[in-house]
Amino acid sequence: MNDNNINILIANVYQENKKSKDYHKLIKRYQPDLVLMVETNLWWQKEMDSLSATYPYQILEPLENTYGMLMYSKFPVEGKIHYLVEPDIPSIIAEVSLASGQRVKLFCLHPKPPVPQENPRSTERDKEILLAATMAKESKLPVIVMGDLNDVAWSYTTELFGKISGLLDPRRGRGFFNSFNAKYFFLRFPLDHIFCSSNFSLKSIKRLERCGSDHFPMGVNLEFAPQAEKFNEHLVPTAEEVETAEEKLNAV
Repeated sequence: MNDNNINILIANVYQENKKSKDYHKLIKRYQPDLVLMVETNLWWQKEMDSLSATYPYQILEPLENTYGMLMYSKFPVEGKIHYLVEPDIPSIIAEVSLASGQRVKLFCLHPKPPVPQENPRSTERDKEILLAATMAKESKLPVIVMGDLNDVAWSYTTELFGKISGLLDPRRGRGFFNSFNAKYFFLRFPLDHIFCSSNFSLKSIKRLERCGSDHFPMGVNLEFAPQAEKFNEHLVPTAEEVETAEEKLNAV
């Protein structure tokens, strides 16, 4: 790896899961530069405290409502927790400095899913996803968006996110990398995502082994490579899609 690489591991740990040692083993084996864990409460934060020796840069928001987030980085990180749409659903917006000194804008999301027993509409989820898309589009820095978006890769909202943000899905043309539900081999969907700006090239993408959660962890290794812009696809939204995005952003 060169100094413009960033190796990322994202994991929805499933809050009630107690197999924290399995994640320690996975992190030790995979050696990511940055780890994002969601569905993390105070118990999970305490269990992962020993990562501090290797991952001194941290943004931590443990919550008991299954929407806590923990970020651990080997690289310097500056950022904070935001509540973009709902008062109990956090996101992380930060900047990470690669070994080369290149700064990268990070957006870490875990919006609430539209399920009847929890949230019957997709309004809040779509709004958070598209807010991140708008901010990513406006960023002067290279961008990575990651997390459990509670939306499949082929949905209209995810496709709209890609067009509004201008970001790329590293899975495109390489497979779905279905991360949920890890408990059922016959019914799985790609819910855990990493998107990046077109000035990145993909070095590797992997669905990693299950660690007791209903989600598989995902590992993505990206290289900041400005020359990649010439070869990467650039998605452009239609006027109708821009209007739809604005409607979703203005929804109450």
